[in-house]
Amino acid sequence: MALAVRTPTMTRDEFFTWAERQELRYEFDGFAPVAMVGNTLGHGAIAQNIYFALRSRLRAPCHVNGPDAGVATVRDAVRYPDAVVSCSPYERGARLVPQPLVIFEIISPTSGRIDRIVKVREYAAVPSVLRYVMVESSTAALTVLERASGDAPWTATTLTEEDTLRLGELGIEVPVAELHAGVPLTE
Repeated sequence: MALAVRTPTMTRDEFFTWAERQELRYEFDGFAPVAMVGNTLGHGAIAQNIYFALRSRLRAPCHVNGPDAGVATVRDAVRYPDAVVSCSPYERGARLVPQPLVIFEIISPTSGRIDRIVKVREYAAVPSVLRYVMVESSTAALTVLERASGDAPWTATTLTEEDTLRLGELGIEVPVAELHAGVPLTE
């Protein structure tokens, strides 16, 4: 059986130049641009809750960036998670977060397959990423993949609204309920 081999249509730098001229938002899968689905009000509210919870707890040199901060993964792919934490300095004009430690993706019905399969593999290939938090959008729950070092396997934990997300690498804790506060959910 012959397998199709994908050939990149552009480089990462060409993608950045191209993406600046687009009205819609795109990620780069290492081969071609991929349109990002528009977010719901609930998604936006959860993203704001995540950002505020992290921003209010983090101490320098650590910082949180929102959905316009890129994370370089495999094959020169660029992903734009809902939130990403790094404790490394960055330059003002940088497009990619240096040494991302913790990544948050809000899971929606349209993004679930990519976030739970493709991005898990891509983020696992980034040695600095120690934790990948998948935040459910319809219920107050998280799936947390974590590892002690960049070459260790992921371990998975599921948290619900009564639990607390412990981010030991950052020295902070966040109640899961806080991430979904004020958002209508469909339990």
